[in-house]
Amino acid sequence: MSISYAAGMRTTVRLGAGLLTKAKQEARKRGETLTSLMERGLRLAISGSHKHARSGRVRLPVSKATGGVRPGIDLDDTSAVLDHLDGIR
Repeated sequence: MSISYAAGMRTTVRLGAGLLTKAKQEARKRGETLTSLMERGLRLAISGSHKHARSGRVRLPVSKATGGVRPGIDLDDTSAVLDHLDGIR
């Protein structure tokens, strides 16, 4: 048995009110129907062309700076660090 989709199929899709409103506005702005906007979006999602190409691992730069923390700053004492940043201590 073969089904032809040329004539189109009807279905019910539940969308949040905000999303539906934005989709209708976008379709109107583009001069197309809501159905055609949804069809394009689904085709894009299914085709996978929206995926970003993975370029492998990213090598992060390592600082060559020397020194350390300011005298009296204990990085294990979070509240003291925040107080220092706020100018309390």
